[in-house]
Amino acid sequence: MRSRQVFYVPGYDPVPPRKYREIYRREAAAQAAISGHEIDVAGLPGTAAWTVAATIGGSRTKTRVEVLVWSDIVQASMARGIAATYALMARTLWIYVASGALTRLAGLRIAPVLAALYPVAMLTAQLLAALLAGWAVGALVAIWLPAWAGWTVGLATLGAALRGFRALDHRLYAYYLMQDYAHAAAHGGACPPELAARIAAFGDRIAAALRDGPDEVLVVGHSSGAHIAAMVLAGLMRAGRVPEDGPALSLLTLGHVVPMVSFLPAAADLRRDLAALAAQDRIAWVDVTAPGDGACFALCDPVAVSGVAPAAQRWPLVISAAFSQSLAPATWKRLRRRFFRLHFQYLHAFDRPGAYDYFAITAGPQTLAERFGGRAHSPGRIARPHSPHSGMAA
Repeated sequence: MRSRQVFYVPGYDPVPPRKYREIYRREAAAQAAISGHEIDVAGLPGTAAWTVAATIGGSRTKTRVEVLVWSDIVQASMARGIAATYALMARTLWIYVASGALTRLAGLRIAPVLAALYPVAMLTAQLLAALLAGWAVGALVAIWLPAWAGWTVGLATLGAALRGFRALDHRLYAYYLMQDYAHAAAHGGACPPELAARIAAFGDRIAAALRDGPDEVLVVGHSSGAHIAAMVLAGLMRAGRVPEDGPALSLLTLGHVVPMVSFLPAAADLRRDLAALAAQDRIAWVDVTAPGDGACFALCDPVAVSGVAPAAQRWPLVISAAFSQSLAPATWKRLRRRFFRLHFQYLHAFDRPGAYDYFAITAGPQTLAERFGGRAHSPGRIARPHSPHSGMAA
């Protein structure tokens, strides 16, 4: 194989595409030094894309990587104020509890559920701390001044404390994560209209690449980008826009959080798309997670646990990135408590890469199907249905 087009679908992330270009450039160089690859990365000015010229295993391959951008949608959803965020927290928690999804998610994998509850606990603690500070300062002022002055100063202190916590969110991530989960649950699992429009545009870009004729078109979805990528490709299949005689078409999902959406009652479209991708023989689908990543549903088959696995299920192939084995002990010790960094490890260099080598997959001479052909699921794959809702759109 000599040419490839990669489309990368990020998760819920407000940063521009250049972040992912710089991660790729830096980590490709690190992986090349470890594995003996030759990888040259060049940006394409004015685009959300870059090119990669690589020699891996003695074969030369040219790749174009493009980020499918929805960071503007994320930025708009994160623009809510403090009061609106607390209202959103209550609504989101109610959606997951009332639908039965939260209990089922906890029975599937507790770590990502604890991650989902972290912003609820942190925001609640911040509110209680702000209330306590407001009461204490107000009571102190009321000793010397009229009661109304105490109330005024107390409320001002409450507001200042909440704004202070909000300003620290680049370290605490409470508002960020709350907006993330709220966005996923906003329509009870149904795709928000603005995201549905973007998914259609993503499909147009991928369909154009299939017509251009590289040897492989590879779609990579990370975190919540995993289920978006799945919906894009299922939509192309449904519309008859995947030519049988076209380039190899592949789907690589990394660190998925699919059950956070597919377990909700209105996620019928997503469940339909997962089932369709699981049964077809045109698109090779490999799903990579790691038990060390507490933000994903590690080794959970996203189709099967959603309760929509067809009788003749072919995909995805569920593979563990096995951080504790693929990273050197010193690297694993340094990273194992860095929650967010580990969730992005799939895009980084590995000290001891096995079958999963992000740069060999995205820039090497084998298609995804060739690289993982004949492999079995990693031990520990979870394929029992857990979702309280399994209805699918027609």
